[in-house]
Amino acid sequence: MVLFISIVKVVALLGAGAIVGNWFLSEVKKTKVRKDPWYEPYLSPPGIIILIAICLPVMAWLIRKFQ
Repeated sequence: MVLFISIVKVVALLGAGAIVGNWFLSEVKKTKVRKDPWYEPYLSPPGIIILIAICLPVMAWLIRKFQ
């Protein structure tokens, strides 16, 4: 049962990552069509989610290092 729950957690995480990644890719495509600046997709909701996901482990490491 524990293995099943772990597998469900992994599948949910991968599914959420795929959804946010696909959403971000669609924002990038819209930006290229409109010829907006390269950083525009990073200011959209999926871009902010991705930036937070990248920054959280770094911030956690910094907090642990300087405590």
